[in-house]
Amino acid sequence: MQAANAIRAPLVKLPRYLGVVRIWESLYALPFCYIGMILASVETGGSGWPGWADFIWITVALTGVRTLGMSANRIVHRKEDSVNPRTQGRHIPQGLVKPAEVIALAVIGTGVFFYAASQLNTLTLILAPVAALYVVFYSFTKYFTWACHFFLGFALAISPSAAWIAVTGRLDPEPMLLTFAVAMWAGGFDVIYGCADYDFDRQYGTNSLAKRFGISAAIWTMRTMHLVAAIALLAVGLWMELGVFYFIGWAIAVALLALENSLVRADDLSKLRSPLFQYNSVISVSLLVFTILAVAL
Repeated sequence: MQAANAIRAPLVKLPRYLGVVRIWESLYALPFCYIGMILASVETGGSGWPGWADFIWITVALTGVRTLGMSANRIVHRKEDSVNPRTQGRHIPQGLVKPAEVIALAVIGTGVFFYAASQLNTLTLILAPVAALYVVFYSFTKYFTWACHFFLGFALAISPSAAWIAVTGRLDPEPMLLTFAVAMWAGGFDVIYGCADYDFDRQYGTNSLAKRFGISAAIWTMRTMHLVAAIALLAVGLWMELGVFYFIGWAIAVALLALENSLVRADDLSKLRSPLFQYNSVISVSLLVFTILAVAL
């Protein structure tokens, strides 16, 4: 009976653990990871499909490293999460999970990530510790620099280049451009989300671009970063001579970015909680779908 209860307890808490790492937000990075995988396969003379083994282990690796990053973030920021009105509903402040359990999630995520990397190729495994250290490190940047948003952007943007390395065994310039585009896209959103904590950051002492330069400057920084991301994504399509469907997906993504950027003003941040901002991963999903069409047709 005790053994059965020991097994049942983690299963009962499984939805809470998934909530801690916000598994549904994998849709931000995962589509770009798959785009990197598809383009790498094309670059090596393939059809855009690297095979089931690479696909599975790339997916497992991303899931593992993201579990590590999100768990570390929750542990690192648990004190301010408990006093920030926006984050007091998270699992640790509410006592739904214990810090030790989140640390265990981080350890499990690390193990899964390293094992998946070992199933891909030598360069992937060699670089795995670098990626693991970086996704933990970025959580600390809010304590010492207003540029923390850029660190987060690149933490999410590692995935396209990582998938490229997993398929080809090397790092080429093309995925680095895609990584840069994703960093500008994700980092830009983090800049504007940081505006929601403007008053808290000023009181608590944590850093953000909005705190350092003001909300208006943060909004214009987001818009500039998203413009740069759009140009970089266009450049990827032109550089790799992708088909017309890629550029249709690019146009949809840019239109959605422009719409989202138009929703916020320095004197009105209420739309930050609108469904469009909550589900902006549709941008990456759309680009993935049209990249598949560009390669397949």
